Amino acid sequence: MRERSTDGATTDDGADDEAGGAGAPVAGRRVLRLLGRPSGLLRWTSLRLRLVVVFALVALTAAVSASGIAYWLNRNTVLDRTQNAVLKDFRKALEDSTRSLPLRPRCAELQDAARQMAGGPQNYAVLLIGVDREGKDCAATTDKDLLTLKNVPVPLRNAVNEVRPVDEANQYSHHLYWQRKQVEDTPYLVAGAKVIGGGPTGYMMKSLATERQDLNSLAWSLGIATALALVGSALLAQAAATTVLRPVQRLGHAARQLGEGRLDTRLRVTGTDELADLSRTFNRTAERLEQRVEELSGREAASRRFVADMSHELRTPLTAITAVSEVLEEEADSLDPMIAPAVQLVVSETRRLNDLVENLMEVTRFDAGTARLVLDDVDVADQVTACIDARAWLDAVELDADRGIVVRLDPRRLDVILANLIGNALKHGGSPVRVSVRTEGAAGDGEGGRTGSTAVSGGGADGTEAAGGPAAGAGDGGPERPGRTADEVRSGSGQLVIRVRDHGPGIPEEVLPHVFDRFYKASASRPRSEGSGLGLSIAMENAHIHGGEITAANLPEGGAVFTLRLPMDASPLTDGDRQDDGTADEGTEGGR
Repeated sequence: MRERSTDGATTDDGADDEAGGAGAPVAGRRVLRLLGRPSGLLRWTSLRLRLVVVFALVALTAAVSASGIAYWLNRNTVLDRTQNAVLKDFRKALEDSTRSLPLRPRCAELQDAARQMAGGPQNYAVLLIGVDREGKDCAATTDKDLLTLKNVPVPLRNAVNEVRPVDEANQYSHHLYWQRKQVEDTPYLVAGAKVIGGGPTGYMMKSLATERQDLNSLAWSLGIATALALVGSALLAQAAATTVLRPVQRLGHAARQLGEGRLDTRLRVTGTDELADLSRTFNRTAERLEQRVEELSGREAASRRFVADMSHELRTPLTAITAVSEVLEEEADSLDPMIAPAVQLVVSETRRLNDLVENLMEVTRFDAGTARLVLDDVDVADQVTACIDARAWLDAVELDADRGIVVRLDPRRLDVILANLIGNALKHGGSPVRVSVRTEGAAGDGEGGRTGSTAVSGGGADGTEAAGGPAAGAGDGGPERPGRTADEVRSGSGQLVIRVRDHGPGIPEEVLPHVFDRFYKASASRPRSEGSGLGLSIAMENAHIHGGEITAANLPEGGAVFTLRLPMDASPLTDGDRQDDGTADEGTEGGR
């Protein structure tokens, strides 16, 4: 008799279903879910966490694969060994027990033969089916509750009863067939065979519970080994991440220090790996950057010294030239008519040169950081009136300001700002030029602040911010020094807002971003215009030193508007021992 599994019968048992190595993957998924929670100890954006997760996934994949292969191999080995031993014993017992039986045995003889077969070392239940001498079917079983003909799978019975043709490829008409089945959560091996040459048909049923228990123990062992491998890989990943990330963290810290201006920052380099090469590259870069910055700083300092020295050196001959030009101007009426135009040109250019030197000295003080505020209580309306009156602009400027608006600012620098803004509007805008003064956010004022009869309408006059930058003329092209905003210095006392509006053609859109740049002039065809291109730049610098700002924009109905915002009290910006470093320069020119 040959051993064959039933065609189409299942060959899986309960041991395979219940003892599968599913514990390790489930534990791995739980760990990943824990790490993925928002309240986890590490963030998903952390490189350390990603390294740990990658290491853990690789280790988990390797451990699960190895455990699965080991479980599968051991399962097949255990089941095949048990199955082969049981089938061999059953075949031998069936042959030995039926050899002494008559062709048509009595039921009692079949029962004795079944008990004899079941009493072997394999401990399986036996069912023998035969035909007695009277032609009646007789079924003898050793366990009526477990093994009856109804409990034998139909495919198995059909395979056992099938008569196969005998030829060279098949020497037997009947074969031994087997199948695994589940009975009340217990796996069993069921086998059957028919005695060749006439005789009973035998079936046996063997419990595989012991084998399933062994496989479950093996699965638990492999699951624990997988979990230990996962924990070990996480620890190794942590150690590896620490080894790799510590130099990266040091490099990041050094880069931040370098970005904050500490150009002497260097990394301690150890080893010869890629991270050490990166650290050496950083050190070389920082060293070259430090050298370059020192070189540029030296050149800038030398340039500032040159401008300052040149300005000081020019003041002495300019003083003499100015005195001579004033004398020539007084005698202009008595000069030859052919010479008078030349004298007037010399006088005007001398004044222009004198203003340029004074402006250059003022710009040098701003660049050197030596400009200081000398604060005093100022009535803004009086200050604006005095500025206009000193320059004989009373007929060309309209003032809308209430008296009694008192601020604590530097009156000299406020005068410089006003002179430059109003002078720029008169030169490059259209009459009338209107100056309005109001406050915003002042304590005790209404929601809109205290205002005069504001004559400026449209874009900056209605309280909206003037658009981006800068108006015609010169600008603040120098390095922008960090200054505190008016909101930071007003200490709850509000802001002073002064708007200077003209009725000219406005500022070209391409000029707006540059109007506060130094030496900028809107028209390249007027290189010898009256202004030097420094007036608006100096005005902006004086606003910054107060913690304020100047903006420029075009109004929808035409004309340009410059909006000056200053704190009502600039005291927080000054120290008690600060003194101004020099006289002020009006610098009333600006080239739009």
